[in-house]
Amino acid sequence: MNNLVEIIQSNINGAVKKSTMKLERLVLMGILAGMFIALGGATSNTAVHAISNVGLARTLAGVIFPVGLLMIVLVGGELFTGNCLMIMAYHDKKIRFINMLRNLVIVFCSNLIGSLIITLLVYYSGNLDYTSGALGAYSIKVALGKATITPVKAITSGILCNILVCMAILMGASSKEVAGKILAIFFPIFAFVIGGFEHVVANMYYIPIGLLAKDNSNYADAASKLYGITAEQLSNLNVVSMLHNFLFVAIGNILGGMLFVGLVYYTIYKKTN
Repeated sequence: MNNLVEIIQSNINGAVKKSTMKLERLVLMGILAGMFIALGGATSNTAVHAISNVGLARTLAGVIFPVGLLMIVLVGGELFTGNCLMIMAYHDKKIRFINMLRNLVIVFCSNLIGSLIITLLVYYSGNLDYTSGALGAYSIKVALGKATITPVKAITSGILCNILVCMAILMGASSKEVAGKILAIFFPIFAFVIGGFEHVVANMYYIPIGLLAKDNSNYADAASKLYGITAEQLSNLNVVSMLHNFLFVAIGNILGGMLFVGLVYYTIYKKTN
């Protein structure tokens, strides 16, 4: 399936099924997706936490992080950012706005639950103890950077992120073979991680793990020694700043997925169908 019209039509058909999915299944699929993305975040953090060269660290993280979306696409899961493409089915009058909104809200909340499950498992597994607590310190640094991002940066970075995520989903649909899907999905996600763009579901892991780490004196001390993070700066990492990030990054992700990808490709689809 390598024709644009077929890809868009397939996505629309999928959105119709998503819009009527039973609540229990939708929640479970959303939880799984949140867990998969969080696992990508946790393992990529582990790989890069001791690398000082930013370019090299992001490149390595970009190699590992795509595993989350690959598991979702190949095995199953409902991801908030990818489901922004449901806008095409809405504009094609195949689903109602309220059904699209229901899906996005339930999936968002379910993704958060899944991410928090992995966050707790990672924290209590002792994973953050690696390199004498340097991984815990790195988790604090990443979380603090995200929690204190400005609304403008959060929205624009969120737009850039979900352009790439939604393109990965559409590109993955262009192949029927597993190997083709993996290659098609890998590179856009690789690019978004290297770019350091903001993904709200990924941040559902990155910020909560930092919140847990900052309350551990060993990790907080390591963050102070390695990155010069002060107690005053740590006070800016809290639930309110986390929700601030989620709000503005989600807005950016919605705009990136719906406006910059979904509506553009739907317009192209309409003219060629």
